[in-house]
Amino acid sequence: MSDPRRIAIVPAYREERAIAGVVAEIRAFDPGLDVVVVDDGSGDGTAAAARSAGAAVVRLPFNLGIGGAVQTGFKYALAHGYDLAVRLDGDGQHDPTELPKLIEPVLAGSADIVVGSRFAQADADYRAPLARRLGIGLFARIVSLLVGQRVTDTTSGFQALNRKGIALFAADYPHDYPEVEATVMVVRHELRLLEVPVRMREREHGRSSITAVRSLYYVVKVLLALFVGLFRRRVVPVDQL
Repeated sequence: MSDPRRIAIVPAYREERAIAGVVAEIRAFDPGLDVVVVDDGSGDGTAAAARSAGAAVVRLPFNLGIGGAVQTGFKYALAHGYDLAVRLDGDGQHDPTELPKLIEPVLAGSADIVVGSRFAQADADYRAPLARRLGIGLFARIVSLLVGQRVTDTTSGFQALNRKGIALFAADYPHDYPEVEATVMVVRHELRLLEVPVRMREREHGRSSITAVRSLYYVVKVLLALFVGLFRRRVVPVDQL
């Protein structure tokens, strides 16, 4: 792809204070990279701020959760014929200057989906709360066993995808804490998954929705979903990918 049509998908929920800066950073990194912000029923000025910063905006009528918002973004990318999609969160933690690390393997044809990992390097400086680090480590070990390759950051939402990846996630994407399940789904559909080390920033505005109680629910729910997924057939025909 000498000049692929490319888009940045940014799911956002109540990110009125951060979203304009996120869009501006993406556009400064690559003016040819279209941006679509999926406003997940925010109820504040998220959509207006994104639109004023130059992004296309898809507004969901009510809050679907991160999985529903992300899938909406991929449906948008598929319907509009994009060749390459990158996904960044709307809170500003993903640094657009790190995108070349994700995009280059996709453009080179060596991967269908590239994930930016906070933990791929031994000297990684990202420091999540202890409970979250333990959960991420647990998921990484289990998923590595399930997919037959080493993965280190199964909860990362910093990604680049080619047309096959876009088509897969547009057709089927987990809706509740989706990234762990999506990692397994990618490999089961025989798409090539690659992790690259990236630097991520601390959230500047708002706070994470994953509290201590939610962390426990998250672990139990995802482990159950992974178990159920072992018996799930492919839902997307190979000839559509």
